[in-house]
Amino acid sequence: MDEKIQQVFKPADLAEYSVKQRMLIRLASGAFFLLIKAICKTVKFETIGAQHLEAVEAEGKVPIYTVWHNRIFLGTYYLQNRRIVVITSQSFDGEYIARFLTGFGFGTVRGSSTRGGVGALVEMIRLMKKGLATAFTIDGPKGPRYVAKSGACLLAKKTGNPILPFSVEAEKFCTINSWDKLQIPKPFSRARFFYAEPVYVPPDANDKEIEEKREELQNKLDGLVELGQQWRESIK
Repeated sequence: MDEKIQQVFKPADLAEYSVKQRMLIRLASGAFFLLIKAICKTVKFETIGAQHLEAVEAEGKVPIYTVWHNRIFLGTYYLQNRRIVVITSQSFDGEYIARFLTGFGFGTVRGSSTRGGVGALVEMIRLMKKGLATAFTIDGPKGPRYVAKSGACLLAKKTGNPILPFSVEAEKFCTINSWDKLQIPKPFSRARFFYAEPVYVPPDANDKEIEEKREELQNKLDGLVELGQQWRESIK
């Protein structure tokens, strides 16, 4: 495998951080990794819409996974070890997030909507052309919650790969007091993982068409959330 690609799947060098910061990053990343693994190992998953992923793969394409930010706890575990590359922010928080993601077999590219975003998107294009799947928390990193941004649509335009919206709904969960209301499943819950039909963006799409595709993606993700809520209500 390309040496540059191998680096994407390795934890970053922490030389730019102080000894205290390095310790905190390692502790935080280790704690999140263990928490996700310990809880999610007890969750019983059911998959809905797997044919949509199979159709993408049958075309010889790789998916651009998209999900709402508050579903990443279960999503990280479910999609582990699939050689998926994600963008993490260029910040202290982004550093420990990147490290626990590599523990689950994800690759990471550094950037965000506020810093390094263009460079990160260029790197994602390069990696997809090498055959790697990518993923976006499409309303991240800071919201507004449940409002899709256009990064995945731009990547789909540049690479010819489809966007594959997904969501995860836990039977029982608690939320934390963050902008996204992050959902943390309760141990031994059931969960449904939903794929929607892929979204294709033409290579010559103009700004208006990009916005139309963003709206299409928004609607599909909203629909998955509704499906999840209906399922959870039906099993109470």
